Amino acid sequence: MNDNVRHRYNALRQSLAGTWGRLAARERLAVGLAGTVLGLALVWWLGLSPALATLRQAPMAHRQLDAQLAHMRAMAAQAQALRGQGGTQPLGREAAQRAMEQATREVLGQAAQSTLQGEQAVIALNAVAPDALARWLEQVRINARLVPAQADLQFTASPPGWTGQLVLAGPGLGAGN
Repeated sequence: MNDNVRHRYNALRQSLAGTWGRLAARERLAVGLAGTVLGLALVWWLGLSPALATLRQAPMAHRQLDAQLAHMRAMAAQAQALRGQGGTQPLGREAAQRAMEQATREVLGQAAQSTLQGEQAVIALNAVAPDALARWLEQVRINARLVPAQADLQFTASPPGWTGQLVLAGPGLGAGN
């Protein structure tokens, strides 16, 4: 097969050489210039343009990665702090309830109502903004050491936000506290 390819290549080269020889000097110059322009265009589109685009986007990508790294470091510090709290006694029922109610009052305001039902806390939400809900969940997880056990939420368009019910559980709400 290698000989077959070599034979075809030689035949094509001889054909092109014959065609080139029959061209007038002006035509050879025009074909040479067209080939040069085409070659330069290919070098630009395949070699230089992507590299220049990468260089233009690099500062923005660097800023985004720095922001992600800062966020990850903050989360790692928070996880380390929570790990450090692991050896401490769990919050009592009243302390967990107080921390949950304080976070609810400060972050969610009138958009949420909390009630205790046995070893769980039920939170009724009414059009709570997503970022407020995220902040509230973080505070409740850290301060009251409660996590969602069940969620029945729907996103409403008017007014925009999460509406429904969250059930929280944790060691502070357990029996015997």
